[in-house]
Amino acid sequence: MGIIRKTKSTAVLLAEFEKSSDAISATDLIRRLHSKMNKTTVYRLLDKLEDDDVVHSFLDSRGQKWYGKGKKCSHKENFKRHLHFECLSCGKVECLDLDVDIPEIPRREVKTFQILVQGRCETCLIESEVTV
Repeated sequence: MGIIRKTKSTAVLLAEFEKSSDAISATDLIRRLHSKMNKTTVYRLLDKLEDDDVVHSFLDSRGQKWYGKGKKCSHKENFKRHLHFECLSCGKVECLDLDVDIPEIPRREVKTFQILVQGRCETCLIESEVTV
């Protein structure tokens, strides 16, 4: 872990996470911030913020990397981690405030952990009920 430098770029990047509680893909962050910083800077800052447990990352069903604020998923002390949800209708990806217990695996050292739950989000469920 390092020390988070309070740069203008760091503040701009963190502001994107304050706008919504949803996870944000690296691709979307690069698109949103292209006029303020290049993609190398975005990736470098995300790596730094993840090292410092400010954000955590996980992969969706297509292998795209997403970032959520806080709650690092690869913490090895207690293996009680939260879930990630991907809506198969609209593509929204979010961290769920639901923990799951992961048992210790004999003769193994777990470095990372993630569970991706897929289905339809609340908005898509409501919309499908309205159109029926």
